[in-house]
Amino acid sequence: MGVNQTLEDILLDNGTCSSEDIAQANSILEEYGGNLGNILLNLGVISEDTLIGALAKQYDLGLLKEFDNKPKHISTIPKGFLLKHNIFPIYEDEKELVLALHNPLQLGAISTISQLAKKRTKILIASNEELNDIRDMYEEDSDDEREEIFEDEIDKLKELASEAPVIKLINNIFTKASQRFVSDIHFESFAKGMKIRYRLDGILKTVDTIPQMLKQAVTARLKLISKMNIAESRLPQDGRITIKVAGEDIDIRASSVPTAFGESFVLRLLSKDNISLEIDKLGLHQDNITLLKSLLAKPNGILLTTGPTGSGKTSTLYACLNYINSDATKIITVEDPVEYQLEGISQIQVKESIDYTFAKALRSILRQDPDTIMIGEIRDGETAQIAVQSALTGHLVLSTLHTNSALGAISRLSDIGIEYYLLKSSIVGLMAQRLVRKLCDNCKQPIELDENIVIAYGLDKLLDKIGTPLNPCKEVGCEECQYRGYKGRLPVIEIVPFDDKLMAQFDKSLDFKDIKSLGYRDLKDDGLLKFLEGKTSLDEVLRIS
Repeated sequence: MGVNQTLEDILLDNGTCSSEDIAQANSILEEYGGNLGNILLNLGVISEDTLIGALAKQYDLGLLKEFDNKPKHISTIPKGFLLKHNIFPIYEDEKELVLALHNPLQLGAISTISQLAKKRTKILIASNEELNDIRDMYEEDSDDEREEIFEDEIDKLKELASEAPVIKLINNIFTKASQRFVSDIHFESFAKGMKIRYRLDGILKTVDTIPQMLKQAVTARLKLISKMNIAESRLPQDGRITIKVAGEDIDIRASSVPTAFGESFVLRLLSKDNISLEIDKLGLHQDNITLLKSLLAKPNGILLTTGPTGSGKTSTLYACLNYINSDATKIITVEDPVEYQLEGISQIQVKESIDYTFAKALRSILRQDPDTIMIGEIRDGETAQIAVQSALTGHLVLSTLHTNSALGAISRLSDIGIEYYLLKSSIVGLMAQRLVRKLCDNCKQPIELDENIVIAYGLDKLLDKIGTPLNPCKEVGCEECQYRGYKGRLPVIEIVPFDDKLMAQFDKSLDFKDIKSLGYRDLKDDGLLKFLEGKTSLDEVLRIS
């Protein structure tokens, strides 16, 4: 479906309306929005026949009134979807499905119908009166036949998902991912099949492809084992899988989205055995460990950790909860989703589908007498307001926020409506973190520091702070690290107590960002310190900072 001319050019060329009419319609369009053709129709400048004729010419489509066959009800597409989008199949043969519609720009809905029918589509423009007659025909027909067909389709999908070759294929993908310590598996749909990509140590790599003939079966299998609606392919879905690979329990968080060529899935592997949930084993420097533990010793207040998705914020918060967890402390978390089950801690799953939001969950748990509350993410002003109120009424609150730096959390909270005087009274500390790939201990090679690099990155100022021997290294690659030079990841972090020094700076401006002037190490310097210690490479530090 291509666009030959603009609608206004077609109407001007055939003399249906004047340039003054077009200018008047464009003025209304600019002020109130809408559709140029409908505005001209409502102004009485053009008739509906003129409009659909112009649309047919613009998009090189046919007209329903010129179609030779009588429209009939086609039952292979869910009727609810057709009624919602006001697009109706009216004729089909072995190769083609004919659609009647009024708006040719409904590309997503047209693509979905084409995929469901597994045929190419021919589009005919219809008047509203013609389309209403067809709609009446669809609404009058009984749902019984369609429901029976739809159940048959579901049964066929389940059969596809249960075939031995498909089960073996999916299990092999999971097994290889677990053996390589992959964090995410991507199943991406394209015109000729599916591409499988693993995210290992933060980097994506294509590892396999699935041919077109197996794509539907693989999609059905992933939905079945993650307890998604196997018949729903038009909307995003979330699910969860629990499997055992080589004796290890692995939770998998699944997400699907419809794309132009079918559904794509991302599966996040949450290994229960490999995750370290102890502050001392996170890979932080000792001064940051001491500082973090001092903030967690506060009886009340908000401790915020910031960073992009996949930067390890949740794992750090879990380690913090494990550190303060005891028989004398009541800890409740509100998460979306609950990624790891922590013994002795009450964890609540937010369910947006039933309007059980962070804010609603938080209001209810305050009556549960908690000492410490962990909020998976502060997403809006209402959640932030409840977090502040909880801190001011004697609770320690841990949460995450999406900002680029620790100090950026203050301006972000201010932007969503929290007064600065409340932030001063409630926040006890701010953190930001990223993850860098860790050099493989088996093959990394020491390097001599170039004087120009020392000067360019200010390494001379950091050398005095090294508590361990100076040992910068570069990546090499060996069998143990699959010839990547890196194995595993470690956090680069900045931690700032919300003390009098910081308050004094924010009193002057909420845009204050220079934590180094307060004597604290920022993300870049923390990363450079890890480079000087031989834990990561300079390229990795520059990549994240």
